[in-house]
Amino acid sequence: MPRRIIDVPIESLPFIDEHYVEIAASPEQVWDALIEVMGGVGGGRSGRPVARALGCAQTEAEGEPGEIGSTVPGFVVTRAIRPALLALMGQHRFSRYALIFSIVEKPSGIVVLGAQTRAVFPGRRGRIYRGLVIGSRGHVVATTSILRSVRKRAERARGRPQPRDDGTD
Repeated sequence: MPRRIIDVPIESLPFIDEHYVEIAASPEQVWDALIEVMGGVGGGRSGRPVARALGCAQTEAEGEPGEIGSTVPGFVVTRAIRPALLALMGQHRFSRYALIFSIVEKPSGIVVLGAQTRAVFPGRRGRIYRGLVIGSRGHVVATTSILRSVRKRAERARGRPQPRDDGTD
């Protein structure tokens, strides 16, 4: 598989937001669940059509989501350090962006999965797009949905009961 590179350092993209979820599983179980969820993004019904409509550089899933150079619609894997860090970058007509997942184990044994977003929205169309995606909180909904899906998979793998998803956990 040919290597895909986006020649923009992640740190050069402006910070947008960061979200976290605590997970009762090992870092390895969280990593495996994250890779499964991100691999599912490529196989989902909405990933490819949305990526094509936006003019994303990556519109297909290729390779393994945990390997540098692999793709899921809208993203290329640019950093992968099992079981600690997965960085995805992408670009389309309205934005250049990165989604960086970090996995950190606390002394208590609880694992914290973080998702940091960085992006630039050049020009007038970029500002409009930012308002539609970031301003509407659609991005927050999508990101927290990924985090919850990873938590559910990882905790299921560990064999622990799932916490209620009613905002009390």
